[in-house]
Amino acid sequence: MKIGVVGLGKMGLSHLSMINSHPDVEVAGIVDSAGYLLDVLGKYTGLHKFSDYETMLNSVELDAVMIATPSRMHEPMVRAALERDLHVFCEKPLCLTSAESVALGELAEERNLVTQVGYHNKFVGAFQEVRNLLDAGAIGQVTHVLAEAYGPVVLRSKGSTWRSRKSEGGGCLYDYAAHPIDLLTWYLGAPTGVGGSQLRRVFSDHTEDEVVSTMYFDEGVSGQISVNWSDESCRKMTTKVTIWGTDGRIQADRQECQAYLRDTVEPPPGYRHGWNTKYTTELTEPTWFYLRGEEYSAQLDYFVQRARAGKVDGVNTFQSAAVTDRALELISQDAARGPSSSMLRSAPQAQVTTTGRGKRHIFRKQS
Repeated sequence: MKIGVVGLGKMGLSHLSMINSHPDVEVAGIVDSAGYLLDVLGKYTGLHKFSDYETMLNSVELDAVMIATPSRMHEPMVRAALERDLHVFCEKPLCLTSAESVALGELAEERNLVTQVGYHNKFVGAFQEVRNLLDAGAIGQVTHVLAEAYGPVVLRSKGSTWRSRKSEGGGCLYDYAAHPIDLLTWYLGAPTGVGGSQLRRVFSDHTEDEVVSTMYFDEGVSGQISVNWSDESCRKMTTKVTIWGTDGRIQADRQECQAYLRDTVEPPPGYRHGWNTKYTTELTEPTWFYLRGEEYSAQLDYFVQRARAGKVDGVNTFQSAAVTDRALELISQDAARGPSSSMLRSAPQAQVTTTGRGKRHIFRKQS
């Protein structure tokens, strides 16, 4: 299978190193705007290098492309590949508007092409186990979900990289919070609405560093989002999901999936009533190549095998990515509207007085 890799930043180089070692893949071309980088890669890898995407598409025989460029560039690049009947793996988010994502999904479906977006958490064993438990009804009816992600990505004012500019698809919402939000849409489906959203700056000058929001789903299920990429208390990015149900609770991060099952339901095979712990190491199949985490290799192999088999349906298709893009869009719009003014006007005023030893007494004013 002949693949072209487009965009050789952090994720592009990671993808290139993995896919170039895949036994069923030949990297037919690489594309980037940085001449020095292309020269180094060309010298030490012998890969066919291009500084222009269209030139590569017109010059080499390809079966698929992997796109890891700034998010703003995804739509035209993906469209150009689909119009040439190429399968496409694209980094997340797919597009900066859900309308563009839906249109690309429709085009791929019309041409019977395999598509995939790089939401790697769906290939983490612990997060996959959460989905298995939900499908088995292990905790009954889901009532509420909390999705969190924290990390020390931005700890000072950023320079002029694309990730620091909202118009390019940068910022905590699209570049970081997209991961836990995508997990929620995988577990619960498309949200019916959002509320209480805030996009707050900590260090960045032109985009947000913190995202909080409440998402609403069918059957009265609510989900809270808490994400901060300026949290230096975390050594590296950490994502966690907690799900409450009528018959138990599930919590998972990259390392493990813990489930508390009440005695009101029959436990799935391998589980018992009370607390259960399954570790990612026991839930994960070995990969042909390890870099950063087995989930990154697993998602690329999954794409390759789907493309070779022409299997259009699967995990992380453009259609599912469009659902996540719509959720991101709703949160951005909700945050721009700000808090409800009617709530502010109707809330009773409070007077606070301080007595000895710092004790605070709050006297609620009658409305």
